[in-house]
Amino acid sequence: MNGSKPPVPSGFGIFKNTTCHTEKKISVFFSVIFMTVGILSNSLAIVILMKAYQRFRQKSKASFLLFASGLVVTDLFGHLINGTIAVFVYASDKDWIRFNQSNVLCSVFGICMVFFGLCPLFLGSVMAVERCIGVTKPIFHSTKMTSKHVKMMLTVVCLFAVFIAFLPILRLRAYQIQASRTWCFYKTEHIEDWEDRFYLLLFSCLGLLALAISFLCNAVTGVTLLRVKFKSQQRQGRSHHFEMIIQLLAIMCVSCICWSPFLVTMANIGINENRSLETCETILFALRMATWNQILDPWVYILLRKAVLKNLYKITRRCCGMHIMNLHMWELSSIKNSLKVAAISESPSSSKQINKQSLNSMGQ
Repeated sequence: MNGSKPPVPSGFGIFKNTTCHTEKKISVFFSVIFMTVGILSNSLAIVILMKAYQRFRQKSKASFLLFASGLVVTDLFGHLINGTIAVFVYASDKDWIRFNQSNVLCSVFGICMVFFGLCPLFLGSVMAVERCIGVTKPIFHSTKMTSKHVKMMLTVVCLFAVFIAFLPILRLRAYQIQASRTWCFYKTEHIEDWEDRFYLLLFSCLGLLALAISFLCNAVTGVTLLRVKFKSQQRQGRSHHFEMIIQLLAIMCVSCICWSPFLVTMANIGINENRSLETCETILFALRMATWNQILDPWVYILLRKAVLKNLYKITRRCCGMHIMNLHMWELSSIKNSLKVAAISESPSSSKQINKQSLNSMGQ
């Protein structure tokens, strides 16, 4: 009567005339390929980690394997749930009005996007902290970091990610269909008040904070491992140091490269409150980059293992003819000896034994 516009159903944002155009056949094909590769990669990584957990029952390595298994299982379910919903949306020609009248599917999709986005980042940062403590304070790690504590930490991390994902629902704010009409997330278009901006900034700040913690802890761990390696004259643990440094660098690079574009883009939208065709294309590209993180994560544990690195070293040495290190260093290494070296170097009793040995040698 007064010329006002009819109300828009919850979750169905007012789309601009210029939206992201995606071809149905190509989009469905790539969605199926990404989901299949992600599921197979994470399943293979789970099998490898479970076998490693059964072989190495040491406390120091058991905690790392539990965290790694939790990360890979989270990535697996993320691919399975989000990938299935995405394929269904593409196969339905993105007709949300037909199959999402009550906005249930969009809410589930948005909750899963937030949870499976933040939870791996949180687990990666917790793993970095755990490795840092295990290398710098091995005695404290061996006495305090039990499997029970690790499982409690995994539960707390998952519950915190669930709380962040359900926060808009608790505040009666629905997840919104994005401009490409292929996924749901926080409101990124026609932002009305501070709460819409808060969710975007909260997601991006938590993700960037997790990446920063991972970067700092992995850097400290790598420097400590190098210092222990150069201080120790024994050959034990050298290949383990090398293996750990390679894995830390790979995890750090994969997480930063894949997740930074999406987190920065969400922060930019939350601060500037503007959307354009270019921003829509940027969001889709950044979202696919973040999806690649869940595909590449398991391959860090599949490929960058001691057995694989040993074979790569043999091939490189055979092709290049370079003598980098003796191969028997790989056979004499173990994480137990590495931690013994670090523990002895920081314990006060070791200095007393060294002084006694020096006095005896001088007396002789």
